[in-house]
Amino acid sequence: MTSGVTSIDTHEPAEAETRRPLLREIYGRVLRQERTRQGRTLAEVAREAGVSTQYLSEVERGRKEASSEVLSSVCDALGGSLIEFVGGVHRELLGARTGPVALAAA
Repeated sequence: MTSGVTSIDTHEPAEAETRRPLLREIYGRVLRQERTRQGRTLAEVAREAGVSTQYLSEVERGRKEASSEVLSSVCDALGGSLIEFVGGVHRELLGARTGPVALAAA
């Protein structure tokens, strides 16, 4: 006897696990690392940057492609600069990162 409910396998194919990350995913990872390093909440940073908490969350998860204006506003809210952010992204892309990327001086 079956319940009429079909099981759906939600596991992505193995190729997805080894694919190169998208640039928006790296942007999000660098922003989230800095925000959490500072011990700040999404809501706090989003408010200072002038974006919604939901939008910043999606940017951090690599689901939204943020404009340079939004990235600059978030960097400002984190006390850093777009240049420092791009440097952090560059290190991520090179795989040379040994620890969290800091956008602002500690």
